[in-house]
Amino acid sequence: MRLADRMGRLGTESAFEMLARARGLEATGREIIHLEIGEPDFDTPAHVKAAAERALAEGHTHYVPAPGIMPAREAVAAFLERTGRLAASPDQVIITPGAKPIMFFTILALCQEGDEVLYPDPGFPMYESIAAFAGATPVPVPLREEHDFRMDPGELASLVTDRTRLVILNSPHNPCGSALTHADVEAIAQVALEHDLLVLSDEVYWAISYGGAHASVLDVDGMAERTILLDGWSKTFAMTGWRLGFGVFPAALVEPVSRLVINSVSCTSAFSQFAAIAALEGSWDPVTAMVEEFSRRRDVIVAGLNGVPGVRCVEPGGAFYVFPNVRELGMPAGDVAELLLEQAGVACLPGTAFGAYGEGYLRFSYAAPVGDIRRALDAVEAVASELARA
Repeated sequence: MRLADRMGRLGTESAFEMLARARGLEATGREIIHLEIGEPDFDTPAHVKAAAERALAEGHTHYVPAPGIMPAREAVAAFLERTGRLAASPDQVIITPGAKPIMFFTILALCQEGDEVLYPDPGFPMYESIAAFAGATPVPVPLREEHDFRMDPGELASLVTDRTRLVILNSPHNPCGSALTHADVEAIAQVALEHDLLVLSDEVYWAISYGGAHASVLDVDGMAERTILLDGWSKTFAMTGWRLGFGVFPAALVEPVSRLVINSVSCTSAFSQFAAIAALEGSWDPVTAMVEEFSRRRDVIVAGLNGVPGVRCVEPGGAFYVFPNVRELGMPAGDVAELLLEQAGVACLPGTAFGAYGEGYLRFSYAAPVGDIRRALDAVEAVASELARA
């Protein structure tokens, strides 16, 4: 069967491929420690599930407006204002089945052949994939260890051309766990303002932050008019399987993006939007407890990795990932990840799953019990010792 040429430009997400391989090994009787998949290992809060059950019982099982039901859009706008992130009208909010559609719809609505999209590398692989699929040219902005894997505004500015249309930001960051500072976003915003660029700000990990206030380009005057905020329920409320995301758009983009929703998914399931409201308006205690546990796990895995000869690890400022440097082990990151899976039963991802600048690094998700993390660290140390002897 002949596929359309555009399919050759569409990538994939390696975490799901690695998960499938790890599950296959488990099916043969192998014990695998899962540090590859990026989702909280906590259950959705009980009051959120109860709200969904009530909505189903009340008959919320039919089509709803493409941008989302108005009570859910109002709840998003109120939540953003209450948490000090953004003052926006509910009419600017569009709710989608997962946050990835916000990436797709934003890029499809704004970018075309000849346009350039600047995105972080290492970074979430869908940024490059979707931009290329849409016919635009993805341009990587390197995230360097010596800059704590934060986007360097000067390097960003050096990559802007007269064809640059969109800049994608992600903070806290997947895969590096880095978090932009207020000085960073001020400088990045000035680049966008000076060159009349639009920004897609992926802030799905905003609530999982350690020791510092979340910084966003939306904090900078003049940026709300040129920024699309991408967020959702998956990470903050441990709701990955619910497939619930939202975008907050400048007014001129609401109708085009709503049209893309109509042409693709029609709408987001009605009953799940009532669960979304309950998450935003309910107790914050489950989120606080989850972040505190992630912080404890972060301390364990960072200290453990930095104690392995040939490995060093920057302490992440947010999310639930570490991105250790394994160059001194003397082989490509993909080969190290393969050794860890096949010999030690530890599933992780090579940094190259997130772009060419990820070579020499691994990504571990510490969304796993501390006992599993400690056993994984022992396995890493054993593999590193074996490589040192080779």
